[in-house]
Amino acid sequence: MQGLGAALMSPAALATVMTLFTGPGRGKALGVWSALAGAGSALGVILGGVLTSEAGWRWVFAINVPIGVALLIAIPLAVPARQEPGAVDRGLDIRGAVLVTAGTGAAIYGLINVGSHGWAAASTALSLALAAATWTAFAVLEDRTWHPLLTIGLLRRRAVLAGSFLMLAGTGLLVGGFFLGSFALQHAHDYSALHVGLAFLPVAVATIAGAQTGSQVLTRVNAKIVAVTGLGLAAAGYTIAAHWAQPAAMVAGLSIAALGIGATFVTAFAASLTDTAPGEGGLRSALVNTFHELGGAAGVAVLSSAAGAGLVRSHLASHDFARAFTVGAAGAAVSVAIAAALVPAVLRKPASGTPTP
Repeated sequence: MQGLGAALMSPAALATVMTLFTGPGRGKALGVWSALAGAGSALGVILGGVLTSEAGWRWVFAINVPIGVALLIAIPLAVPARQEPGAVDRGLDIRGAVLVTAGTGAAIYGLINVGSHGWAAASTALSLALAAATWTAFAVLEDRTWHPLLTIGLLRRRAVLAGSFLMLAGTGLLVGGFFLGSFALQHAHDYSALHVGLAFLPVAVATIAGAQTGSQVLTRVNAKIVAVTGLGLAAAGYTIAAHWAQPAAMVAGLSIAALGIGATFVTAFAASLTDTAPGEGGLRSALVNTFHELGGAAGVAVLSSAAGAGLVRSHLASHDFARAFTVGAAGAAVSVAIAAALVPAVLRKPASGTPTP
């Protein structure tokens, strides 16, 4: 239920930013939104460590209750109830929701299963095949549905596909790094949950700094260059974590990666919102946010699979995580090549906050 609520909030928040802010304010607002979107994962690790150590793990969930109540009071007072210009009532596509959820669940199960059973295991192959078949059925259904859950046709547009890819790769690397790093600090270096949270503070700061820097740079440097540079930093940071696995070096490497990933987040939105037609801003932001959620789940699945059976040993060492960080570095390097070919070379106008060729 929490995941359902979060999935509803993210695109609504971005669509609200696009509707309420115009002119120079929109570019600044998108930069702030991207910084918070990236830093949220890092701050979750930090605050989760504090809550777990000081109040107990149940407070990781309980803390959302007062926050939710406060937001329920504040949002009606702060946000006007209006639709994006050109938006229409799209209804609710239950069949599409069931198919995409089933397909994603099967894919994540298959990727996690690789770590313990390998790629050739029947349970892995069947899960991944089921995911592919279900996603294909979902795509066919959405093309034929009057009010689809996801407008698949948007992915045929280079700008939207580029933004979605950047969000998928960036979130996968960021969240996967948090998972591996926190696991390594706790189980290989005997850090407490609180100590792990505090150790990741530089990563959170780097994510925010990267997003803010990217937001400013995008008015002078095109999105392709920013995306390639950001993912290049992610590859370099993961390489440091793979070769120097001691806590300080690992956190430094993940901080370098987070700096580049923060810039990648804001570039994803700058790219995907190129040539946005009236009424499409919410659809595009929802699509990019979908890949944000998929990226987080896939990043943890792939990197934990790369770590393999080492994650369940009673005694772990730093080198047990080197292969997983190496896989992350390789994935970031491949993402650099894809971004260089896919991301459009657009600049965001300082006066409007919208990308232009």
